[in-house]
Amino acid sequence: MIFNSFIFFVFLGVVLPVFYLLPNKTSKNVFLLIASYFFYGYWDWRFCSLLAFTTLVDYFIGNAIHRTEGEAKRKRLLIVSLVVNLGILGFFKYFNFFIDNIRDVSAGLGFKLDFIHMNIILPVGLSFYVFHNLSYIIDIYRRKIEPSQNIIDFGLFVTFFPQLVAGPIGRASALLPQLSRNLKPTRAQVYEAIPLIVSGLFRKVMIGDTTGRFVDHIFENMEAYKGIELLSALVLFSIQIYADFSGYTMVARGTSKLFGVELMKNFEQPYLSHNITEFWRRWHISLSSWLRDYLYISLGGNRKGQTRTYVNLMLTMLLGGLWHGASWNFVIWGGLHGLYLAVHKMYSKGRSIQAENVWPVSFRSALSMAGTYVLVLFTWLFFRSTSWETTRIFFSKMWHWETSEYTGWFVLTTLTYLVLIVAMDLVLYATRKETELDRILSVPLRYGVMAGTFFFTMMYLYQSKPMPFIYFKF
Repeated sequence: MIFNSFIFFVFLGVVLPVFYLLPNKTSKNVFLLIASYFFYGYWDWRFCSLLAFTTLVDYFIGNAIHRTEGEAKRKRLLIVSLVVNLGILGFFKYFNFFIDNIRDVSAGLGFKLDFIHMNIILPVGLSFYVFHNLSYIIDIYRRKIEPSQNIIDFGLFVTFFPQLVAGPIGRASALLPQLSRNLKPTRAQVYEAIPLIVSGLFRKVMIGDTTGRFVDHIFENMEAYKGIELLSALVLFSIQIYADFSGYTMVARGTSKLFGVELMKNFEQPYLSHNITEFWRRWHISLSSWLRDYLYISLGGNRKGQTRTYVNLMLTMLLGGLWHGASWNFVIWGGLHGLYLAVHKMYSKGRSIQAENVWPVSFRSALSMAGTYVLVLFTWLFFRSTSWETTRIFFSKMWHWETSEYTGWFVLTTLTYLVLIVAMDLVLYATRKETELDRILSVPLRYGVMAGTFFFTMMYLYQSKPMPFIYFKF
């Protein structure tokens, strides 16, 4: 089940009234747990058992770690959880990747090894809920939190349907206390939820899906297009993936608010970043903070000298790239970001790095934002390419700037969507707190605009085939 589908809104229209009618915390959590399994099982019921298995394993291991005093025994229990979770992730996501690479390397060395290539279906959301669970276990091991003593609450923490299949990757310290009380949305949460859901759906359907159709067509027929048209497609992909994923997160956060649950913000206008470090503090925040807290710091962070710091950054981003998919293209994408971060850290040594205000925009500020965007844009080529051949064709043709009858249309379309997504981000930035605009526009007018936008988006969705969210395949 995907957010940009009519069946999801039917599902939500059934679940919400029943939830509001339930009298207490236990009945609400049990109902939400069942609803979450139905939401997940709508894709493929077979993998509900895998979800239940990881839930039970980490529930009991978390409590066992908490009860155990000896450090060696606690570490062994942690290792069991790591092996189970990462073993499941490794089998479903990386088994064929590693087997194929072993076969290719052995063939290059003159050995012929016949390995079975298994037809493995990747469970939706596996990478997300594995990281979700691991953060819980590691935090217990580090004595940062206490384990949940209620299997229903913990099961809901793992499976809560708005964040189950594509995040945000939640932390137990933030989510479990919410799920341990009687969930009841406040009036403010309901008022905040509607604009989030409508805006997120608009981003996904009207920007993400429309740009995605252009991008798919061009990348599937690269030989037919000129360099400037391919560059336009790459810019459109940068817009597509941002609108697609940020739109999903907005719908997820808005939906969770309707149940009285707050999920973390996952994006903070990333394409308005002044440098690559700031970009990663604004892009996919739940993943970047997870990689920092549970991988980078575990490797030693910046505590073991400059060289080790740069190595740790590179390793973290290489593994972050591999987390996205079993492909060398994702590894290169992560490696480039690791290189960018290491170079920026080297350049900014001794200076405080923090997110800067995006307004007012000076020439220097605009230049740094444009430069950061170009660096990120280059990496998106490896993220989007389905093969080395796709990447090779792109590089071979990008230097040919002759035009065709379609060039002007491609450039105009790209600029239109680029201006639209930047304008939406500037509006989000400007309206984080009450502004003059909020006082000028009455509540009926604001919600009238929301209703019109929702109706327009749903009409477009009705007439077109829904496109799955990009991050569902990770």
